[in-house]
Amino acid sequence: MLDTWTLLIIDDCAADRKIYRRYLLKDPHQSYQILEADCAEEGLALCQKIRCDAILLDFCLPDMSGIELFDQMQQEIFKTSVPVIMLTGRGDEEVAVQVMKRGALDYLVKHNLTQDVLQLAVRNAIKQSCLQAQLSKTQERQRLIATTALRIRQSLNLEQILNTAVAEVQQLLKCDRVMVYQFAPDTDGKIVASSVESFRTVALCDRVAAGEEVGELLAGSRGKIPLLCTLPPAPLPNPQSPIPYIYELGLCNCVSLKEQFNTNANLVVPINLSNNGNPTPKLWGLLIAHQNSGERQWQTDDAQMLNEVSVQLAIAIQQAELLAQTQAALAKEKQLNVFKSQIIATVSHEYRTPLTSILAAASTLAKHNQQLDESKQQRFLGIIEQKARYMSKLVDNMLLVNQFELEKPKFKPIPLDLLQFFADLIEQERETTGDRHELIFQITGHTQGFWGDRGLLQQIFINLMSNAIKYSPDGGTVEFHLIGKESEVIFYIQDRGIGIPIKDQENLFQSFCRGSNVDTIPGTGLGLAIAKGCVELHGGDITLFSEVGQGTKVTVSLPKVFPIDQLSPSST
Repeated sequence: MLDTWTLLIIDDCAADRKIYRRYLLKDPHQSYQILEADCAEEGLALCQKIRCDAILLDFCLPDMSGIELFDQMQQEIFKTSVPVIMLTGRGDEEVAVQVMKRGALDYLVKHNLTQDVLQLAVRNAIKQSCLQAQLSKTQERQRLIATTALRIRQSLNLEQILNTAVAEVQQLLKCDRVMVYQFAPDTDGKIVASSVESFRTVALCDRVAAGEEVGELLAGSRGKIPLLCTLPPAPLPNPQSPIPYIYELGLCNCVSLKEQFNTNANLVVPINLSNNGNPTPKLWGLLIAHQNSGERQWQTDDAQMLNEVSVQLAIAIQQAELLAQTQAALAKEKQLNVFKSQIIATVSHEYRTPLTSILAAASTLAKHNQQLDESKQQRFLGIIEQKARYMSKLVDNMLLVNQFELEKPKFKPIPLDLLQFFADLIEQERETTGDRHELIFQITGHTQGFWGDRGLLQQIFINLMSNAIKYSPDGGTVEFHLIGKESEVIFYIQDRGIGIPIKDQENLFQSFCRGSNVDTIPGTGLGLAIAKGCVELHGGDITLFSEVGQGTKVTVSLPKVFPIDQLSPSST
């Protein structure tokens, strides 16, 4: 079925108007609704009342010339270009040039006019006008999109980019609100930007699970968030056709999208990021335009503009993420450099005293071996062994802390008999601890079914126990309590030592941090940092309670079985 075009004939000659009507109604390629006026005044009135697709205008009219009428229509009536074909009884080239300069699309001489010539001239004029209008519209759209893209990409801050995007798109599409929804790796997601912050049914940046009811998240009425696929949009429908539902654009593979929420109110396009050369893009999120007030059928131009903006937004997001990654890498590098400096300073300081003792003992043995009795020789050898062990432990601690800082810890859980495991460690400590300290071991509940990393557990125990003994310089009891529960084990080590000032407790689990009251007690400030790292690898928690002069209690809770799906690649 042919589209019907509205054509206005302005000519004071009724016979000529009848001929034009007859010619045009015989056009096999086009259907017309024809209006007639016999003077300029009537023609102006019809133009103001009815939107015409084309006008046949006689050069000579009784009340004004065709050129004067054309100029008046251009100034007062036409907001968009309407093709005008000028008709005259004289074949005057000067007149033709004059009317064409003013914007008429064609010029026809009446006595040369035939049916085919008129039909073709009108069809071509209307088609040319449609193309020019489409071109102007496209240029304006591209200008608006370019302006929007420039504003979006002026910043490298992700939050600012998203907030600018929703504000610009709302202005571009003249809609009620615009939202950016970001998917999370676990398919959950959240609204990360909205052009209307007073939108009551959604708390911005609150997490909402895809597929769960979230009120008016994407619709004017209650519904569910559709799961969109990462496929690019399908070819758009006829530019003249409205888009009643967004699934017709091929943006989503959800068959029941129409039933899930009011798709008339929303236009949704994916935000796809490039995927490291992979032809399948990475679906980052959705750009959603919402119209709830009044009736609105989203047009193809709306979808195209939103899709083009989403491309620019994706580029801006990727640039912001790249900058954030670079800044994080630089911060990490700076942190590692500081850490390396601390290691060098600690090693230089902590090695000097034991090395001096070792050298002095070795030198005495070498020079005076014959004069020393066996007990003195054993005492010097004991000094060498004790200091060498201290230095070896310092190196082990440095290497372990370095692994934590580089985020490359190894975690290999195996089934362990915790009761026997800690009993053996307690016994070893008793053998090396002097008579001034009494180690108490208590057990409550059952500890069967525990999986853990033997080496890391040993690090936790040794560092916490050595701290308890070291910071109890006057001796006393050190208690180790092991408590077995249904799904976790808890143990704590409590001493009656010097305690830790409250102002120092906040940073004690950081590397190289020590209490301000340690005085001359040797130490590196690594023990608690190592213990914390080992506990966290087990998926557990570590807490500390201390009072100056009363002692310190460190409590560790560990799950009996660590979830396999949370193991890092370096753990396997």
